[in-house]
Amino acid sequence: MSTVFNFTFVPWFRSVAPYIHKFRHQTFVVGLTGEAIAAGKLQSIVQDLAMIQAMGVKIVLVHGFRPQVNEQLHAKGHAPRYSHGMRVTDSVALDCAQEAAGQLRYEIEAAFSQGLPNTPMAGSRVRVISGNFLTARPVGIVDGVDFKHSGLVRKVDVEGIRRTLESDAMVLISPFGFSPTGEAFNLAMEEVATRVATELKADKLLFLTEVPGIRIQPLEPDAEDNPIDTELPLAAARQLLAQLPPAQQPTDVGFYLQHCVRACEHGVERSHILPFAVDGALLLEIYVHDGIGTMVIDEKLEELREATIDDVGGIIQLIEPFERDGTLVKRDRTEIERDIAAYTVIEHDGVIFGCAALYPYPEAGTAEMAAVTVSPQSQGTGDGEKLLKRIEQRARMLGLSSIFVLTTRTMHWFIKRGFSPVDPDWLPDARKRKYNWDRKSQVLVKKL
Repeated sequence: MSTVFNFTFVPWFRSVAPYIHKFRHQTFVVGLTGEAIAAGKLQSIVQDLAMIQAMGVKIVLVHGFRPQVNEQLHAKGHAPRYSHGMRVTDSVALDCAQEAAGQLRYEIEAAFSQGLPNTPMAGSRVRVISGNFLTARPVGIVDGVDFKHSGLVRKVDVEGIRRTLESDAMVLISPFGFSPTGEAFNLAMEEVATRVATELKADKLLFLTEVPGIRIQPLEPDAEDNPIDTELPLAAARQLLAQLPPAQQPTDVGFYLQHCVRACEHGVERSHILPFAVDGALLLEIYVHDGIGTMVIDEKLEELREATIDDVGGIIQLIEPFERDGTLVKRDRTEIERDIAAYTVIEHDGVIFGCAALYPYPEAGTAEMAAVTVSPQSQGTGDGEKLLKRIEQRARMLGLSSIFVLTTRTMHWFIKRGFSPVDPDWLPDARKRKYNWDRKSQVLVKKL
């Protein structure tokens, strides 16, 4: 059992390390819905946030309290009222909101204070600081509806939040704001989290929500052929919002998406919609290649490009495991540095997840596609096909009529993509002289 654990843990931890380095000292704003707390997820979410902070991330946590306020209203025989996707906060609702906010703040601070042995919080020292970081103004009357004590964010105390974060504390913000005259306003968690993220120029805005994300076909039901769209470009997100009716409730497709779009339009690099129902959703989204929810980004994170000398270390790290198990022929650093212009790489969020090299033999009108590697983390996502298409494009630009590969274990993958087996004698003379007859690699050719 220990051997199996070691075998899986070590490569997994190494794969996570680039993200730990990348996100250290960055600022994340997390919007935690009241529904997540009502569903009993607070303890596990707090543990994950504590771990993320321990890895050097500065965290601002904004909590919601929609179901908690509704519960108190029902207990007082008062029906909740909504309009335009916002709560209408009369005096009774304001009292309920203040009570719910106080109770939830107590529960959250207590959860971060736990340090029981043999738990993820053991040895943790998470200081949670909250305060009057928000100035608010009333929503007023919209389309004849008086929203009374419902408000909007007027100003965020950015310097106060930054000073708190620099003291290695986590900032906790309740969806309440106060006017300069001391009047309290009930705010929407989603609007607060978005404004705080944009004012801070946060690196990420993450909503832990009731919904799993945005599906490839957003208006179609959940199905195997309609998975979650893990990366949504900002332009596509805008286009989708334009096609949707105004969101009225959290389960509407556009409810969280509109805030993600607004955040990205105002300087937040990435905004995310994550399902709190999935244990460890924050960890999976932040530290795993494809994540589990939907990420809205101003431009595609994944970049297919020609390699530079700065990529040598990443290429070596990618191909080393495949060299050790015999899938690839061993290449030393000097060789890769010398041939770096021949390589194409797929880079995702600053990490290289795929590579391939093109070695032309112009006298024979062909070229070898070599060192074809895709990280186990992204296999099955189409990265191999992207590399193949780019190598084919490079070969055509050189006026070549075919490409070939030498492989001992992945023949079927290449055959399914148009390659045909040939005898090693087919190889160009210059390549045939370097052919390792002991390795008995299969030669496969594809006409362009």
